[in-house]
Amino acid sequence: MLGVWIVLGAVVLLVLFVWVTYNGLIKLKVRVEEAWSDITVQLKRRADLIPNLVESVKGYASHEKEVFENVTKARADVLSATTQGPAAAAKAENQFEGALKSLFAVAEAYPQLRAGENFQQLQNELVDTEDKIQGSRRFYNAGVRDLNTKIQQFPANVIAGMFGFKSKEFFEVEDMATVEKPVEVKF
Repeated sequence: MLGVWIVLGAVVLLVLFVWVTYNGLIKLKVRVEEAWSDITVQLKRRADLIPNLVESVKGYASHEKEVFENVTKARADVLSATTQGPAAAAKAENQFEGALKSLFAVAEAYPQLRAGENFQQLQNELVDTEDKIQGSRRFYNAGVRDLNTKIQQFPANVIAGMFGFKSKEFFEVEDMATVEKPVEVKF
């Protein structure tokens, strides 16, 4: 009789362990999905602000057509890349940031534009959005780190493998040289 209770106790402990581990993995997975959603929301917010900023700058710098075309194309690329996962979104992000740097460099060349209230408001909104995107990236990458660590640690890796949990990609800057390169403005 004692042997039955020991086996029953071991089975209950095993079921409890699987239950707790599985729920922990689900919690981390949902946190990563929430963080990715936050990133896409902020990228969309920024992309919605860009046409207004471009129109504000166009009035002052109509001969800088290529800059505006690059920003518009990069905006469209970011919107489509968010559905393709972190790697594609990060690549599109890098291109978009470069286009924005060019746009702000054009604004630097036109002091009356920088003093314009609408431009200032849009620029402040973009800065705020960029800060939110950075925060969302950090939150996402922290969630990915926690999930990937849990999936790889023993004995949780056994449960993760049984239920098909997969590691997630970090949202990383693809090419640091393009991010660190200063914008070149020519007139």
